[in-house]
Amino acid sequence: MAKKQKIKDKSNLEDTTVKSKDVIDEEIDQEVALDLSSEVIEETQKEEDRIQELEEALLRSRAELDNAFKRNSADIEKAHKYGVERLLNELLPVVDNLEHALNNFSKDSTKEDKEGVELTLKSFESALDKFGIRPIYPFNEQFDPVKHEAVMTSKDPKKENNEIENIFQRGWELHDRVVRPARVSVIKN
Repeated sequence: MAKKQKIKDKSNLEDTTVKSKDVIDEEIDQEVALDLSSEVIEETQKEEDRIQELEEALLRSRAELDNAFKRNSADIEKAHKYGVERLLNELLPVVDNLEHALNNFSKDSTKEDKEGVELTLKSFESALDKFGIRPIYPFNEQFDPVKHEAVMTSKDPKKENNEIENIFQRGWELHDRVVRPARVSVIKN
């Protein structure tokens, strides 16, 4: 009977050994599955982070593109609006010369000559006006350093400080930009 008990114990031991192997294999499978699932989770998280980074980069790129488009549109608008500024700077001395000619006609010159220069000056000014070019001719205004250039000062107790007394040369502005300030004398009491 002892032999039978030993054989029975041995078979029980083998069964527990087999069970232990099965349990160990199952535990190993679970550990491998856990390792694999944690790796998958990490990779998924990395991919989600990368997707988020790419989406943010795309948004930044779109914003930069929009800003560049707006800047270019503004530059083109300014070019159209102020593109004649260089031409204007070249033509202003012609206007000045016509004004000087009107003011300095001799007594021997005919009325028709004077009228011809006046008409030429008026047509020239009307052509400039069509392009948004307007004269700055400040009578009885306060001195504005943006629109006026003080070439001399004088005293006059009847007038206020910084009031424009005399205009030596008209200024010109293109739309809202001063191209040439008016040259004036200013009261300083």
